[in-house]
Amino acid sequence: MTITGISFRDMVVSAASALENNKEEINNLNVYPVPDGDTGVNMSMTMSRVRTSLSSTSDNLSECAKNVAGMTLMSARGNSGVILAMFFRGMSKAFAGLEEADSVQMAEALKAGVTEAYKAVMTPTEGTILTVMRVCAEKAMEKAQSDSFGDIEELFDYVIKEGIDILNKTPELLPILKQANVVDAGGKGFVVMLQGMLAALRHHPVVCSENGESHDTAAKANFAEFSGENIEFLYCTECIVKKSAEYIGEDTARELYKTLLPLGNSMVFVDDENVIKLHIHTNEPGTVLSSALRFGTLLTVKIENMLEQHSSLAAIPEKPAKTKKYGFVSVCNGDGIRDVFADLGVDGFVLGGQSMNPSTKQIIDCANSLGAENIFILPNNKNVYLVAAQAAEELGKNVRVIPSNSVPAGISAMMSFDPEAEADENFSAMTEAASAVKSLTVTRAVRDCDIDGLNIAKDNYMGLINGKIKCVAENSLDCLKQLTTVSESENFTVFTGSDVNDVNASKAADTILGVVPDAEVTVLVGGQPLYDYVIMAD
Repeated sequence: MTITGISFRDMVVSAASALENNKEEINNLNVYPVPDGDTGVNMSMTMSRVRTSLSSTSDNLSECAKNVAGMTLMSARGNSGVILAMFFRGMSKAFAGLEEADSVQMAEALKAGVTEAYKAVMTPTEGTILTVMRVCAEKAMEKAQSDSFGDIEELFDYVIKEGIDILNKTPELLPILKQANVVDAGGKGFVVMLQGMLAALRHHPVVCSENGESHDTAAKANFAEFSGENIEFLYCTECIVKKSAEYIGEDTARELYKTLLPLGNSMVFVDDENVIKLHIHTNEPGTVLSSALRFGTLLTVKIENMLEQHSSLAAIPEKPAKTKKYGFVSVCNGDGIRDVFADLGVDGFVLGGQSMNPSTKQIIDCANSLGAENIFILPNNKNVYLVAAQAAEELGKNVRVIPSNSVPAGISAMMSFDPEAEADENFSAMTEAASAVKSLTVTRAVRDCDIDGLNIAKDNYMGLINGKIKCVAENSLDCLKQLTTVSESENFTVFTGSDVNDVNASKAADTILGVVPDAEVTVLVGGQPLYDYVIMAD
């Protein structure tokens, strides 16, 4: 038995559907490094273009694998998504020039995928998706090279059993998983993906539980005949909101509908029992998403620049932009935080952050729009760094990623920028500034867990310093007080989140001053989701 381009397409589409169907289960395993519950969404979104757009291909395996690699790369979300995209890039390299592949060649492709995935992670951690990938590839090579190897279906059956075995051992390799009594979320997602592939090999491919099929039509408009100059609202914005408990029931979110109505046109609004599905053309996607977050949690997000889409479809050459020495791309969420970055000189923004990771393509498109000789990308979240790094690799040598793992780190980096200095000098100075800043955050836990000796219940507030949990409390202000106590800081710039009411916002400064009476405290409306308080401290 061999696989061709058509059968490989069926395998990856089935895998993508399996990830989509199991994303919440995978999310619920996500406790490393903090319980933020987004691995399933990130992996599913990374594979979403494969599931919805890889509807036809030639029977050439090399060509199909190349298409899959390109789609996953441009859709990659979060660390797990980038790792998955790199895995398919490696497989594509192994399949290069092949019309079809046998068991040995498939095993070699799995190995090549793992090699490429490891390249994307600077410091691999045992007990994660990389461990599961590596063991699966090693077992595949052993099986394929043994006297007892069979066809590709038998190979996958064997590899999945070995994958489940190593997945079940991940709590012994990564203590935080053992504390939470879960297996690794990314590793689980990888096994789910392999199971989806095997289902296709057995001619019973996984079907997505949602209606995600796309149907091409024979007719196609000539987009070059239409002008994009009259596009009033630039961003096609879509999201699905899982309703919070108080909004469960149909037609309970009319307030959101009324809020969004003045923000754009072409709005489609479905107010179902448990979810809100909305589509709108707007110039304020951040405001749309912030408004939606008041009614629950975001399950999916899609933002597309319709002018860019039109130009691409119409093959309209872009007008050359005036070249400037420096340009900046900041990944952030919240109007107040965006305004601070803009005041510091940032001229390009990509919507994203915790649980809402942007794609490589979004960052590339933003950077290309700046018309700058040198571009600095500020990911402002450790889960965005790998996506930003991949975008920089695609863009070229004059694009640098500042290792800003938080919004305060990004702000500190911009404050150290010198427009008269050379690019390498600025990169060094900005990197140093980003690493030196102290970032304090207050956020809610998405599940019960026990981390670093702290017993954390679902909906408890966690106080973190540079990403490490330092305290837990039942309300945000108590958590802020505890966090201030252990921060050993004297100056605080506080950005309040979208869920913080005016009363608690006004109490933030008093809470800090109650712990450090002589502190300098500035409170600004950040508008960021998920984090009640984001604090730049020194």
